[in-house]
Amino acid sequence: MQTKPTSAYVHIPFCTQICYYCDFSKVFIKNQPVDSYLEHLIEEYHSYDIQKLRTLYIGGGTPTALSAPQLAFLLEKLTDKLDLSYLEELTIEANPGDLDEEKIAVLKDSPVNRVSLGVQTFNDRMLKQIGRSHLEKDIYENIANLKKAGFDNISIDLIYALPKQTMEDVKTNVAKAIALDIPHMSLYSLILENHTVFMNRMRRGKLPLPKEDLEAEMFEYIIAELEKAGFEHYEISNFSKPGFESRHNLMYWDNAEYYGVGAGASGYVDGVRYKNHGPIRHYLQAVEAGNARVQEEVLTLNEKMEEEMFLGLRKKSGVSKKRFEEKFGLSFEDQYGAVVSELTEQGLLVPDRDIVRMTKQGLFLGDTVAEKFILE
Repeated sequence: MQTKPTSAYVHIPFCTQICYYCDFSKVFIKNQPVDSYLEHLIEEYHSYDIQKLRTLYIGGGTPTALSAPQLAFLLEKLTDKLDLSYLEELTIEANPGDLDEEKIAVLKDSPVNRVSLGVQTFNDRMLKQIGRSHLEKDIYENIANLKKAGFDNISIDLIYALPKQTMEDVKTNVAKAIALDIPHMSLYSLILENHTVFMNRMRRGKLPLPKEDLEAEMFEYIIAELEKAGFEHYEISNFSKPGFESRHNLMYWDNAEYYGVGAGASGYVDGVRYKNHGPIRHYLQAVEAGNARVQEEVLTLNEKMEEEMFLGLRKKSGVSKKRFEEKFGLSFEDQYGAVVSELTEQGLLVPDRDIVRMTKQGLFLGDTVAEKFILE
């Protein structure tokens, strides 16, 4: 019997501004059919007959680009049929520029218990450079108001290796982040995605990015400082105080199944990875026709094993060989023994009989190491 997923991701594709580095499924909110979108999204969500979730994550775009009444409608409809005693974590992403007192009051009245703020940097000049509309002062104000409303599980996103960013900038950012006294941070180096303002600038030679060895130095500095401040580096890009790991994200890295709801959302249900229609009008029409999905892929055994490794290696706790063998009914040694020996000799994996996990050097090279586990 196929057990139902216990996690769901809900996508709100609207933004009040479009950042120069972003390639997620999103649109500028002005003149968009937002109410109609929310109604269709709830229709898709209910089509899965979801009654029990351990984690629910509302991301974007920017969920807080919605008005307070729209936000209240969304949260009420997503949770009114859920067994809330079973729900461990309900995260919503927010933008420091959009999160006013009225919206915080809506969150407080809902089952939301974790807020993830898109801070990116504390430097006003740099915020403007990357197309963000908030200022440093908004960050402090938001976090103070969230704490006042009783939220203690707050996370922020930061980006390093930004154009013209120096080591000094990174040191200032890390110090300011630690001073916020919050239990979780996600740190990403700037990745240039196609069809973004930044990629176009780089192609024209107009984007002075830090060199790779400086980027590695920034990464090492960030890890060392956060560990000193009591954070655990539990996944390549994520740091938390004990007990505040993102349960929803751990579900992805454990390669578990989850519902993906909304325009452009991806999900993984009954061994099928799927993606929904991205453009909003297409999504609305697809929901009305009874199927929001634009593509589906049934994973082969090899693909499932590759994903188990690719995702699991991102975690500090790595991949358990025993769990792998129980899950797939195959010998780990036969599948991956040679790769593991080779990477261990290169100093990229920790020598360990039972668990496959990356060394610090391995973590910096993340995907390059993970790619070695693709079965020919």
